[in-house]
This record gives sequence, C-alpha cells and structure tokens, in this order.
Amino acid sequence: MSLSKGIQSAAVAALSAAMLIAVAACGTTDSTDTASKSGDSSKDSSSTSIQGFDTSSIQKDDEIAALLPDSVAGDGTLTVGADTSYAPAEFLAEDGKTPVGFDVDLSKALAAVFGLKEEAISSTFDSIIPSVGSKYDLGISSFTVTKERMQAVDFVSYYKAGSSWVVAKGNPNKVDTSDLCGLKIAVQTGTVQEEDANKAAEQCKAEGKDKVEVLSTKLQTDAATSVVTGKADVFYADSPVGGYAITQTDGQLEALGDVEGTAKQGIAIKKGDTQMDEAVRQAVQKLMDDGTYLKILKHWGVESGALDKAEINPTDLS
Repeated sequence: MSLSKGIQSAAVAALSAAMLIAVAACGTTDSTDTASKSGDSSKDSSSTSIQGFDTSSIQKDDEIAALLPDSVAGDGTLTVGADTSYAPAEFLAEDGKTPVGFDVDLSKALAAVFGLKEEAISSTFDSIIPSVGSKYDLGISSFTVTKERMQAVDFVSYYKAGSSWVVAKGNPNKVDTSDLCGLKIAVQTGTVQEEDANKAAEQCKAEGKDKVEVLSTKLQTDAATSVVTGKADVFYADSPVGGYAITQTDGQLEALGDVEGTAKQGIAIKKGDTQMDEAVRQAVQKLMDDGTYLKILKHWGVESGALDKAEINPTDLS
C-alpha cells in the first residue's frame, strides 16, 4: 500500500509514523536488503495489518537453553532492545504499539529456542548498546559489527547489509555521492552512516570546500521524512531500510547509485558474557541450519543478506 494520497504531507505523516502502512508481510524487495522486530503477528488478522512470521511452531532446545545464564533464564523472559523506527528490520505496526519486522521475528524465534517469552522494548538506537546486560538481555537492532562497538559489547553475527543513498525522485538537487560538499545529509544518530557523513564533512572543511550539514536524528523515519520535505538533500542508511522507505513513499524517493560497503550485523550481548555468547550463537546457528532463519528473511523479502554461519565477535566484518 502507498503512504501518499497524492500530496507530500500524507507521505510525511506516514513516514513519521514509522512507515506503518506496509505491503502486507513482504514490504521490501530483496534487491535492497536488511532489518526488523516482533514476529508472531498471526494473532492480528485485520486485512490491513502487517503480518510477521509465525514462530509458534518453534520448539525449545533443552541443550541450548541450558547454556543461558540464570540471570536471563530466571524470569522466563528474553528482553530485547530495538529501535522501532527502522523498517523493515524493526518498526511499529499500525496500532503504533506492536513491534514487527525481521529482527523482531528473529528475536521471537530465539526466545522460542530458549523456551522463553520474548519482550521487545522500543528504544532509541544510540541508547541500546550501553543498556545491554542491564536493561536488555540482548540488543537486536541492525547493529553493524565494528571494532569500536566490540569494545563495548560482544556480537553474534546474523546478517549482512550495505548502505544506500536515497534522494527525492529525479534527484532535483543533483546530488553526486562522489562530491558531498555543500549538501545536507540526513542520518540516524549512532549509526555507521552518521560516522561516514561526519567524515565527509570533516574532509570538505579541511579542503576549504562548501560545508556539509549533517542532520542527525534519533529516528530513522525522521531522516527519510527530511528528504521528502526538502529539509535534507539526501539520507544515508542501511540498504534494506533505504529500499523500504522508497517502497513506502509512492514514488517520492529513489536510490542513488549502488549499494556500498556490505558489512555484517550482529546481536549485541553484554561484554565478556561468554555463556550468553555461546547460547545465542548456538540458537542462531540452529535456526540457520533448520531453515527457520531463511524463512523469516524471505517473509520480509530480505534474504539476500542471509549468512550461513553465526560467529561470536567475527574477525571478518564484511
């Protein structure tokens, strides 16, 4: 379904609502790759509701569940921090409350393997990693695995995605990614794309060229909206997220150039919690091996980012 009703304001409102009106269960195309949250959406069956992957048939694996620390298994709930503005990985359904997306479905699948109830908690992206191990058992929110982030948390790799530049249809401001000087670039706070945009701004300043204005927003949907409204010239995000925004704005946005810099994404775990690391690694690998993982990705049209091996703190990040 389209967000726009023929006027720009409708698209803005829909984007600001986290792109809630989606194309049923498969709102993305696989050519754009990545991310989401909450899953067993078969319970919500209205004709316009977004349906997640049904995880109800996934059985507990006693051997894997036994690996969980008592601090996680004790209360019967797996708490997962996620930024629910990041469709199609993790975002809110039409009710504005229910997390949905492929990361959410994966969270639910992991909880099922552990024999736990999943509780996805909406948070801003840059606040999740500092809260893993205290507020959240895990952070599952399309985190690109980087050496810097691995100083703060451990990761179990589960997906790969690149980055995409997205502009208004027809590229009216003639954005050229080989020369970003003088542009207004919208990014989400705390992302690797924000880091890249800031580096571009520093380079333009050092070379005495026109200033790059980096518009950093807490919500990814706000970054997309800023391009629709003309506040920004371009936004930069994970390729699946950029692709999803394009499909949801009724032709008002388009991708610019090819997907750049494919990198692994990981589930964030408390630094040094080797017991939890191994439990999560084995659970993800089980879902990969039995086909559930790929079914979840196909459900959302993002299977091109699939991995076949889950690793703790991978050394090959691409």
